[in-house]
Amino acid sequence: MAASETAPGTNHRHPRRHPHPHPHLAPLTDRRIRVAVIGTGAIARDSHLPALARLAEEGETEIVAAVDIAVESAEGFCAEVAATAAGTPHPFTDLDRMLQEQRPDLVTICTPPTLHRDQTVAALRAGAWVWCEKPPVPSLADFDAVEAQEGEDGGPYASIVFQHRFGSGTRHVRRLLAEQAMGRPLVAHCQTTWYRDTAYYAVPWRGRWGTEGGGPAMGHGIHQMDLLLDLLGPWSEVRAMAGRLVHDVETEDVSTALVRFENGAMATVVNSVLSPDEVSRIRIDCERATVELTHLYGHRNDNWVITPARDVPDTEAAAWQDFGADVPSSHLEQLRELIASMRAGERPRSSGPDGRTSLELIAALYKSAFTDTTVKAGEIGPGDPFYTAMHGGAPGWAPGAGERAASGAEVAA
Repeated sequence: MAASETAPGTNHRHPRRHPHPHPHLAPLTDRRIRVAVIGTGAIARDSHLPALARLAEEGETEIVAAVDIAVESAEGFCAEVAATAAGTPHPFTDLDRMLQEQRPDLVTICTPPTLHRDQTVAALRAGAWVWCEKPPVPSLADFDAVEAQEGEDGGPYASIVFQHRFGSGTRHVRRLLAEQAMGRPLVAHCQTTWYRDTAYYAVPWRGRWGTEGGGPAMGHGIHQMDLLLDLLGPWSEVRAMAGRLVHDVETEDVSTALVRFENGAMATVVNSVLSPDEVSRIRIDCERATVELTHLYGHRNDNWVITPARDVPDTEAAAWQDFGADVPSSHLEQLRELIASMRAGERPRSSGPDGRTSLELIAALYKSAFTDTTVKAGEIGPGDPFYTAMHGGAPGWAPGAGERAASGAEVAA
């Protein structure tokens, strides 16, 4: 791809950079992957560290650095790493200094969303691959700016943490759908109905466009929407509503959407933080079977149920039920595949156009809800206000554009 060309599925026109490999390090195929963790809070300790520690046991990775604005947190994280034998990392409070001194191969980013763009760009420019927690960046413009900093022909690349795509259950169902073993997919439902109380939104950066990037569509339902797209393929149009029914926030606290896919399937999507009975669910009705996933924050084989149509032979239905060895969805499974992509010099899943598709759907959902229109795939590009901000400057939704109705009534398109 020439420097002036645009990657498929993107709208940017930024010139691409050419990576400068670390001159003093052996090729990635001949040694452990050197990893730095940015942000040492709960997600880093509870999800990233266990995955990295397991891969360290397998001889794949070593943690060489941790960065946090609170030096005590960085030092404490490094002590935890040492205790797991996942590495002997150095604590830092300055990202640029760490990149210069440690030259990591991979940077995992576990900071609030507003920091993701600059930290990802800094890592890519230093020659490091990136694995960034969702949401990757607050806008499509930011995503395209990050992608413009990726390398060509072998990386480095920036990937998003979409761990629900990974594991044996998703792999099995994706194959059945791709082969149309159960017939054409026709109708789908995608549900992220969770509960967050007032105390949750007392944290200053939550519920604000500038720091969280969006409401439950962006910060919570993005995982299930991404999985739905991974299973069903490209979407073509969306029609949506959004509301603030309970919480005094800038963003929405609930949204609903109708989505049409390029293959003709039609889906409903619900994202809520108002639901005491919490569940994450995807259901896909095909011509010959219904497949359903019900879980909360992660899934195993037994979270998937396939119900065949009455005329499906028992032997065929039994084959659909064979998910193989149970490999749960997890940070570990995605990271394992990412490390393999790094060693092969290949673009990983959940990066580039493949990672962008979920963010584009969310931007389209917000645009549809806030402007009372149907939004087509590929419609939001430079010059569109929803390209640079998920709120699109819409009256009543943009920061400072209006106050929440005192009655708590729905604010919807």
